[in-house]
Amino acid sequence: MTDEQWSRVHDRYRAAARRVAAGEGTGLLTDAKEAAELGPALYHDVDGVPARAVEASLGCGNPLAVVDIRPGDVVLDLGSGGGLDVLLSAKRAGPAGRAIGIDMTDEMLQLAREHAAKAGVSNVEFRKGRIEDVPLPEASVDVVISNCVIALSPDKAAVFGEIARVLKPGGRVGIADVVVEEGAVASPCDEDCLAGAVTEARYAELLELAGLGDVSVTPSAGMEGGRRAVIVRARKPVAVRIVPMETRHAESVLRIYQDGLDTGDASFQTEAPSWDAWDEAHLAEHRLVAEDVDGRVVGWVAVTRVSSRPVYAGVVEHSVYVAADARGRGVGPALLRALVASTEAAGVWMIQSGIFPENKASLVAHERAGFRVLGTRERIGRHGDRWRDVVFIERRSAVAGLD
Repeated sequence: MTDEQWSRVHDRYRAAARRVAAGEGTGLLTDAKEAAELGPALYHDVDGVPARAVEASLGCGNPLAVVDIRPGDVVLDLGSGGGLDVLLSAKRAGPAGRAIGIDMTDEMLQLAREHAAKAGVSNVEFRKGRIEDVPLPEASVDVVISNCVIALSPDKAAVFGEIARVLKPGGRVGIADVVVEEGAVASPCDEDCLAGAVTEARYAELLELAGLGDVSVTPSAGMEGGRRAVIVRARKPVAVRIVPMETRHAESVLRIYQDGLDTGDASFQTEAPSWDAWDEAHLAEHRLVAEDVDGRVVGWVAVTRVSSRPVYAGVVEHSVYVAADARGRGVGPALLRALVASTEAAGVWMIQSGIFPENKASLVAHERAGFRVLGTRERIGRHGDRWRDVVFIERRSAVAGLD
């Protein structure tokens, strides 16, 4: 994208903000099909948000449906426009959290601030800037979102580098964007202004080159002109070290175990056993802990034998637990990767487990680690005073057990 094309994008969105302010709509989603499938049509939970903020949405997706925003999170929206995603993020982050919008046009920033004032949302902030040079300090946000904006950038490497810079370790990325299909030629900056779009493969590659992990770029809808909408997820690797579990870790392991049991969605058990009982129940091999930069144990993974019969020697059942104050930082995925490496090196060809369906975060983490869902056994056991379903999962090695 040339400077002239960048200016056309800038002027187009500035004009759209002026039209919204005048009550004329954005003038961008003029096609009936677009109006039904893009922008405001993608949002369903907008209570408390001014109607004008919803009408000003110019996105190709809903990033808040892509990434989990938790109370206390600091959320950054790249290309925040009229502020819809910032306002919705601020509601989810709650009083202890904050949402920040970055936009390059004064008109959109003014519009967004007016929307925030009308909604009575105070834990928001809107700053002028370009997404290639974010005006925030290093490691200052928990979540980065964006809605159909990064495709406009001529320098995606810089954008993804900035995302990696401002994210805290373990921070999450949720993006709705547009890519070009493999073999398609990106058009000049036409009315959609998407000359900067790249292929799915290149998009993922650039995220990984920026140092982000757990990257996925998934098509969500087809578009005209050889383009398609995608949802993008990634995470900044957490600063942990995976080491073999030792007896000195026993107290931390049991404490983290109890943390998980206290959620009510980790196991049928309600009380962590003694170390001797835990030690006897788990195999001596493939016991791992995650330590943070201060050497504190923030998670563990271990396996049990499925059967004493020799034919099942390569099948194990695993458990993975993360400390309450370290969840959502990528500790679980790091432990799962280490477990896979450890078991495959020992010739284990199958890892299996059962997860309560309510534990959605664990199910997602396991799916990204290569586990597949076999099915759900309904009302398999009583947990306190209620029956619980269990989702059974497994990961078949692509290395071990092939002969």
